[in-house]
Amino acid sequence: MRINNNMSAVITNNKLLGTESSLSDVMEKLSSGFNINHASDSPSGIAIAGKMQAQIDGLGQASTNGSDGISVLQTAEGALNEVTEMIQRMRELSVQAANGTNSAEEREAIQREIDSLLEEIDRIASTTEFNRINLLNGSLDARTYAEHATRLQTSNTVPAGIYQLEITAAATQGTVTAAAAMPDNVQGTGIIFINGHGVEITGGTRDSIYEQLRKACETGGAIISDPYDATGNAQPITISSMKYGAKADLKVEFDSAEFAAVLGFTDAAAFTETDIDGNPLPVIKTVGEDAKVTLHRQGDADVKSASNPTGTITSLFGSQSTISMDGNHMTVSDTKGFSLSFLAEEGYTGNISFNVTDIGTMALQVGANEGQQMKVRIAAVTTEFMYIDDVNVMRVQGPEDAMDALEDALSYVTAVRSQLGAYENRLEHTTKSLDATEENMTSAISRIEDADMATTMVEYTKLNVLEQAGVSALAQANELPQLALQLLQ
Repeated sequence: MRINNNMSAVITNNKLLGTESSLSDVMEKLSSGFNINHASDSPSGIAIAGKMQAQIDGLGQASTNGSDGISVLQTAEGALNEVTEMIQRMRELSVQAANGTNSAEEREAIQREIDSLLEEIDRIASTTEFNRINLLNGSLDARTYAEHATRLQTSNTVPAGIYQLEITAAATQGTVTAAAAMPDNVQGTGIIFINGHGVEITGGTRDSIYEQLRKACETGGAIISDPYDATGNAQPITISSMKYGAKADLKVEFDSAEFAAVLGFTDAAAFTETDIDGNPLPVIKTVGEDAKVTLHRQGDADVKSASNPTGTITSLFGSQSTISMDGNHMTVSDTKGFSLSFLAEEGYTGNISFNVTDIGTMALQVGANEGQQMKVRIAAVTTEFMYIDDVNVMRVQGPEDAMDALEDALSYVTAVRSQLGAYENRLEHTTKSLDATEENMTSAISRIEDADMATTMVEYTKLNVLEQAGVSALAQANELPQLALQLLQ
């Protein structure tokens, strides 16, 4: 029996300290609800849980991002609904203007309403914003760059890269040119018809006659050249159609050959109609020509030309690509919805290189990791990009041309709205998927780092009993040295 070292008490005390430490850990788990409170609790578990928590937080934010993207699309689509209504109203007005019962004053009133609606469409396109980001002016569409071409539009299926074509002959207007300049003063009067629009021209100075002709051409859908050259000398006038290409018809009629000669049209060989006796009538008809274009397709042999002297061609147009044109408005089409359209520079011949990029689209971060984005493109809906900026029902054939242009514009806006709807549906599915993934990952991380309260409570009860037993045992172990005093008595 020894009294200097009470080994029973030492052993009991060590066990009691261990029990107290374990009990402290269990109580921390019960109070925090976490199975892992310190890295030492589970080194591998805390590493796994840390990564999973980052994913869960990212998924939650990605779902919010997707909801914000839906709000953007709904904002744009709401504005486009009004644009659609205005285009339909303008088409209704153009149908009204086409009726022969309308006077010039009534057509002018119709045109004023159309002009107001066109201005409103451009205003909506320039001011529709979300968080100060413009949505409808084309700034969220993929960028395409080219010289000698404007109003560039590409479909979603056009891959980024270089596309080339060559305009070997530019589209032309229907053109009528006088053989001689008008005299300084015109004594006689007569009637001139521009595309069926007749105007009586009264005598007067060259300038006054020119002003009357200019107004006649404006209503008749034509353009008249300046009666003076750069040095101020009188020169023959030229009347041209406003349109370019095979649809650019121009018909100029005079009530007499004598009056035609007064205006400088002295060449009877230019007259295109004859009477029943074969005599020429003072009528001149002409039509423009479509441009001649060569598409450079993948696999084509390199061709040297004035605009491509090296013969080096890099172009991604497919082997089945084709081009259609309406004057200077040209569209290249291919399989799988490929479409690249543009307005060629008037009179330009030579090579045009289109650099199609992915720049400009709105990238929505709809994933927890880098690169998990959804690209959203919203095309411009300005009157210029819809080719309705020059709608004018005051001209001859103006209402009919307006109906065609507005029909195309309506199809264009409908296509843009359809694309926005597809994006919106996709984002709704994306956010639901993100929410489901976040839910499942939260369940998974819970199994790793959350405490099982029932199991932990059982452990707590066991350790609590052990602590009480340890305290009791320690008290008894501390009494053992007292037995040695009995030997000294």
